[in-house]
Amino acid sequence: MSDSKRIMANKAELLELEKGFWTGDASYYAANVDTECLVAFPQMAQAMDNADLAKTATKPNRWRDLDIELKGIIEPGSDIVMLTYEARATRENGEPYAALVSTGYVHRANGWKMMFHAQTPLAATAT
Repeated sequence: MSDSKRIMANKAELLELEKGFWTGDASYYAANVDTECLVAFPQMAQAMDNADLAKTATKPNRWRDLDIELKGIIEPGSDIVMLTYEARATRENGEPYAALVSTGYVHRANGWKMMFHAQTPLAATAT
């Protein structure tokens, strides 16, 4: 495909989408996840349809003090973008959390949709 037809991903837009997945509710997930999404967490790895993945976001504001440090972003295709970042946040119960996160998006007629998401928790650091 020629460069003139490439969809150029906006980093700020994608990072805002990511933040929404940390803080949003089921309706946010339903609006921003593709028809199917491949997920990989220590406790779960599978393909999930939009509705089932949206059901996992039952508690909005379950994270606070979210900090995302982008580590890399690539566009392997005209409508696909992958990003990876380090996330640090505080759980609703006050417990700190850190992870390396990778997310893949596909561009559809109604915008970028998450089609892949993986988290690898990092060991807690002493304070």
